Amino acid sequence: MTLMETEGLVSMTDEARLWWTALGDTARKPAVILLHGGPGLPDYLGDVAHMIADLAPVYRYDQRGTGRSPWWGEHSLARHVEDLAESLDAWGVPRAVLIGHSYGTDLASRFCLRHADRVAAMLLMCGPFVGDWRMGYRAERNRRMSGVQHERLRELEGLSHRTEEQEVELLTLAWFTDHSDPEQGWAWAALGARRRRPVNWSMNRELGLQAREDPLDGHLADLRVCLPAGTQLLGGADDPRPVSALESLAQRLALPLTRIEGAGHEPWLERPEVVRAHLRRFVRDAVGA
Repeated sequence: MTLMETEGLVSMTDEARLWWTALGDTARKPAVILLHGGPGLPDYLGDVAHMIADLAPVYRYDQRGTGRSPWWGEHSLARHVEDLAESLDAWGVPRAVLIGHSYGTDLASRFCLRHADRVAAMLLMCGPFVGDWRMGYRAERNRRMSGVQHERLRELEGLSHRTEEQEVELLTLAWFTDHSDPEQGWAWAALGARRRRPVNWSMNRELGLQAREDPLDGHLADLRVCLPAGTQLLGGADDPRPVSALESLAQRLALPLTRIEGAGHEPWLERPEVVRAHLRRFVRDAVGA
């Protein structure tokens, strides 16, 4: 089945322009919006879009300052939330089904807090991680590395300027432990290190600092109240970020959590058929509702 694909640029009220693409029949409502992670990476969820675009149109976009969405100003979590709201207006999507991955789950959650009436359903994939999860994550990531790899990563992180090959090496070292299978994980990380570029490190630092100053943890009571029916959590059982953090979140938000065995932080790569089946059930229910 061949699906129609369209793309374009949408202008924000502060003159930023975001590149977007839609797969499927955009006349159908509601639409699914995929929110990629980072922060500071361009969109990488094309494979996920193709799993569900026959059920509902699927929109993706490069967040400002990444990929084909140039922006050289400051970044804020609030502005990224409004970028999504203004994009929905431009696409003619009054209510959307949100599927966020990694940082995209934080963005989806903050959007729901601000614009709950515009969220028809929500799937949070591999996040958001709340509480004191970073220490466990770093320890597990280091455990999956050799001593030489860990030392090389620290050396590359300490450079004030990196060549193209050094940047690729740094990202590969930083990302290969995200996967359940270390050998295949290295190949995926090396490919992503060349495709998901350039990384907007300034954006990453700015939004990371704001998230620490105003963590989602402090808004969970409000989020629980405004979540749409059918909201779900999904995570890879072998994600180095502690599954216990997602389990705690599921309990606090009274949400079901599905753990994908044999998969890490990008479960659609390691268990594509399992993830595809789960996403299709979720979208069918969301669109039917």
